Amino acid sequence: MHLTRESFSKIMEESFGSVCHGAGRKMSRTEASRKYSADKLISDLENKGIIVKGASRKGLVEETPEAYKDVQDVVNIVHNAGLAKKVARMRPLGVIKG
Repeated sequence: MHLTRESFSKIMEESFGSVCHGAGRKMSRTEASRKYSADKLISDLENKGIIVKGASRKGLVEETPEAYKDVQDVVNIVHNAGLAKKVARMRPLGVIKG
């Protein structure tokens, strides 16, 4: 994808020079807390080889992966809209939220 000055100006105008920095929530923290339990979340993540540490069980459940949009869908939408260009797929080694 080659950007011309005109296409760059259009992208800047449409996006204010910014794109999403994450997938975004699809469910509120309250809804996640009602739908999911900390024990099941921790067990499910551990079965995938993911070690979970958190300040509180409530905080863990609020951040359950199911509370977020599929990041690949979001990346594809941003890429296909011409707002950003996919260059690599990364796998997180750790996540810190605070």
